[in-house]
Amino acid sequence: MGWVPNIIIPKTKNILMEVELAPDIQERVNKIIQTLNLDYINSLRIICMRSKKSTANAYARIWNLPQIWQKALDIRTYYVIEVLSENFDHLPEEQKTKVLIHELIHIPKTFSGALRPHAYFNYRIDERTVNEFYQKYLDSLSNPNDK
Repeated sequence: MGWVPNIIIPKTKNILMEVELAPDIQERVNKIIQTLNLDYINSLRIICMRSKKSTANAYARIWNLPQIWQKALDIRTYYVIEVLSENFDHLPEEQKTKVLIHELIHIPKTFSGALRPHAYFNYRIDERTVNEFYQKYLDSLSNPNDK
């Protein structure tokens, strides 16, 4: 038998994260996609979930399905937007919308299953970028014919 490293695994509480479909978030995401005219995003292949008892320090996360998994499973591209209930649900409505916009900006225009990083080339996914998208969102809501 070969060498086995000494690994110390810290004891943690046995807390199982709970995950469920989030139709309220799905509706918000679909509205954002439509209002911002993000026509490269197939809203039928975005699944919104709400998690509870997560230990992550985030309001929301986006999960991708890389191309190797798509090929192996013979399925098309999907993305999952997960909102972390303890951190997201108490936010003001404006902040919830901004968080969801932030997650949607991570989806590349190719809708390939990849994710855009926070910084790539001259583009940043940051507060300024999210605020620009949010302002466009508000403008489109107040002037729906100006898309």
